[in-house]
Order: sequence, then structure tokens, then C-alpha cells
Amino acid sequence: MGSKADEVRAQVAADYTKAVKREGGCCSPLVPKGVIAKIADYRAEELVRLPEDAVANAFGCGDPVAFAAVQAGQTVLDLGSGAGIDLLLAAQKVGPTGQVIGVDMTDAMVARARANVAAAGLSHVEVRQGIIEALPVESASVDWVISNCVINLSPEKARVFAEIARVLRAGGTLLVSDIVAQDLPEEVTANRHLYVSCLAGAISEDDYLEGLRRAGLCAVEIVDKVVYDAHQVQALIGSELNGEHGSGCCSGGTAAVADLSRRWAERLSGKIASIKVRAHKPR
Repeated sequence: MGSKADEVRAQVAADYTKAVKREGGCCSPLVPKGVIAKIADYRAEELVRLPEDAVANAFGCGDPVAFAAVQAGQTVLDLGSGAGIDLLLAAQKVGPTGQVIGVDMTDAMVARARANVAAAGLSHVEVRQGIIEALPVESASVDWVISNCVINLSPEKARVFAEIARVLRAGGTLLVSDIVAQDLPEEVTANRHLYVSCLAGAISEDDYLEGLRRAGLCAVEIVDKVVYDAHQVQALIGSELNGEHGSGCCSGGTAAVADLSRRWAERLSGKIASIKVRAHKPR
């Protein structure tokens, strides 16, 4: 029998497999595919050069590459690389003399990312299957660790922080976009659908930064922060609550779900934030 953490990872993988395969249609979800990439700090001039599938299947909360001083020839590791949008953006920065590695645990995401890398004609990007709590990456082998709204999904965040410290070279940099939350009620933290929407598994800002410090990283700081209002929270949780209450396609449940998500959003307004965190491995 697997552990509770294994059960959480399996559920997250299953839900993201459904998400990446979902198309539009009757009873459209509250957050249509591709919308996240347009509102999460990605620049239009960057997106237009990428395969359409990588943009449409972006589920992040910010563009970690935009804030990164990545140089040509460096090695970048993306935790939870999904369909590959940040892999492709990082590949543009490191150039053909550098290397970009993506790690994801979900079969469907790994397949999508590999297809998008091939469509982009890139030979210096590799997608590996694995979990971010036990990275299939050599110690002290990467210059940058990036991640986009993924670490909050891990049920073992201390392990993730320790793995980040392990794989970074001395002087290497972490720069991640993620979700943090303060004083979440138990009804939220126990809801698996709100977990996969990056809310229920989020920890506080203080705990996030302290976790990185305990792993041995230094100069830990928040370089950007957006506190979500009720409307933004509702946009994040609406489609997941749709699945929880079994509204299905054209079953007439969308209005009830919208009302429920609106009430949840009012309770969570001001308690959820998207942050960009930077830290370094001591030289």
C-alpha cells in the first residue's frame, strides 16, 4: 500500500492528465485552456514563437523565466515542466550551447512536452519522467532551477527544497513562481479539487521561505507578489469545483458551481498570493 504522499501525487497526476486532454465544448469550464498563459505574465511576443499546444496547456501562475538572468551556455532545470512552455522559453535563453531539463511525473504531460520540443526543433531540451521529491538529476549539475506553480502541489515540500539544493551548482540560482496561502480553513485544505487548483496544498509565505533556508539556500527573497482578489480566486477554482460536484457536460450544474466558487472566493480573497521567489546555493 502506498503512502498518503503517493496517493496525493497519483491524484494530482490523474487530474492533470484529464486537464491536458480536455477540450472546449458544451458547458465550457470557467477557465478555458490557454487563458492562464495570457494572464500569468507571459509576453505575447514570446508566446507567438512557441508551439500552440505548449501555450494552450499552460497551467502556471507566472513566468519564472522572465525574471531570470539566464545566460547562454547554462543549464536550466524546470520542476513540473508540464506541456513545456517554460522549457521552450528557457531554451531560447541558453541557446544551443546550453541545456534545458524538464521533470514531470505525469505520462500525458511528458508526452506533450516531448512533442512540443520536437515541434520547436530543439535538440538541447530533454524531458525526464520523475517526481520533484526525488529528481532524476545529478547533484550539483544545474545553474538554474525554475518552476511554475508546481511546488505547492507537492505533499512533501521539505523534500523538494532539499532536492533543489542538491542539484544546484555552487552559486546556482532558484527562481520559481508559486502560490502561497495564509490561514486556509480546513474545508479548503481537505478538498482534493481545490488541491489540484493550487490552493489547498499551498503553505504560507513565511513557511515557504523558511523551508528554502532550512534546505541550505541563502539570499532567499520574494522578487514579485500579487495578492489575489475574489475574482482571481474564483477563476482559479471554478473548473475544479465543477468536477467535484459532478456537473458533467451539459448537465445543468454550471450555475450552481459558479455560485459555490463565488462564495469560496469571497472567503479566500486576500489570503492567496502568487509569488516569485529567488534564492541561491552558497558558493
